[in-house]
Amino acid sequence: MKSNSIKILAVASLFAACKPTIEGETPAKGSADFSSYTAIGNSLTAGYSDGSLYRSGQINSFPNMLAGQFKLVGGGDFKQPLLPGESGWPGPKRVLAPVTGCDGVTSLGPIVYPGTRDTAGSLTNISSQGPFNNLGVPGIRAIDYLSPGYANIAFILGGAGYAYRFYENPITDKPIDVAAKSKHTFFTMWLGNNDVLGYATKGGEGTVGGINTSDISPLSAFQSSYKAVLDTMTNKGQKGVLINIPDVTALPYFNVIPAKGLMLTRQGQADSLNAAYAPLGIKFTVGANPFIIQDGSAPGGLRQIKDGEYILLTTPQDSLKCGGWGSQKPIPRQFVLDAQEVANVRNATQSFNDYIRQLATEKDLALFDVNAYFKTVQSGVRYNGLTLTPVFVTGGVFSLDGVHLTPRGYALIANQIILAINAKYGSTIPQVDISKYNGVLLP
Repeated sequence: MKSNSIKILAVASLFAACKPTIEGETPAKGSADFSSYTAIGNSLTAGYSDGSLYRSGQINSFPNMLAGQFKLVGGGDFKQPLLPGESGWPGPKRVLAPVTGCDGVTSLGPIVYPGTRDTAGSLTNISSQGPFNNLGVPGIRAIDYLSPGYANIAFILGGAGYAYRFYENPITDKPIDVAAKSKHTFFTMWLGNNDVLGYATKGGEGTVGGINTSDISPLSAFQSSYKAVLDTMTNKGQKGVLINIPDVTALPYFNVIPAKGLMLTRQGQADSLNAAYAPLGIKFTVGANPFIIQDGSAPGGLRQIKDGEYILLTTPQDSLKCGGWGSQKPIPRQFVLDAQEVANVRNATQSFNDYIRQLATEKDLALFDVNAYFKTVQSGVRYNGLTLTPVFVTGGVFSLDGVHLTPRGYALIANQIILAINAKYGSTIPQVDISKYNGVLLP
């Protein structure tokens, strides 16, 4: 994702207090077997954070946290294809630093990691060190699981190439082939986010039902691929947890820049804009105003943004502050998710999630409804004296890319998964100590 100087703005709280394990309760595995655990998924499973993948992020992945708790009930070792360095790969991670904008105002915001790159050897194939338990691959979609040579294709197209690092036969392997080699007794499967997310983060510039990474995946292709992977993971009656797809528009990526972020402090400013936009019937007042956005179907090809539409985090901040974007010039459409595009995202998310729930019922598996969790929980987290909220940067939950979580955020997810496991399989697995994990690191 692009680096931007971003003022820290609040977004709605998404997380509730984690229910603690009953003190003195003896850990027990219930009806599940945790002796060999495999995690299927994308960047959220791999431990991606701050716009990149790096070693400590992988170590703090939610599957690695779960594996640590599973050891209390007979779980075995959990091996991940760790990267060699901390600077981020394939591109540098984001770090928090003071940034002075074009208006001369200095604020804390994400910048590209300025230190020495320590990524040598990141693309080295280490499959001989496997088998690996964490099969999460940044960028992978459900529909990619049936693609021969996926790891090689992703590398050629300039993707992360992370699958190339640990797939035994990256030139020919389908991701489902790699999953099929897993000798697991238990699994988690958080798959499908990228079948929607790529479309949303590109401002809806793709198509609905297309196969490019900027499209929303076709429902039929999603269903056939997802079921094929799940059939593979349960072919010996293994237990597991399915995790559905959150409404991506609830993420900070879509909420840091408010739709009504055009602040006019003088009547003269409003008068000038009113004169310029009078032929289009657009009016401005002193105070907060909706930004002007590009819309080819509107008179003059532009209009004011409406409630329920979103401006992306990647929108260049200096263009908003000093370049006249959103006032004298419309914000380009690739930085905006309009009402129809929001509806496309939500409709697809609902359809995909309906199918995931159906399969969880058919297979008698645990389901963590992260979509409902993100939507309905508003009160924040109180944990051992910590207060955690989804406020961008300062809340401690979301990382600096506005989509992926911090280690503390991943710990919250791990605990919710443990609750789902305990409820479904009658286990008493203790929860993760969230206070052991960092939020966003301050400079």
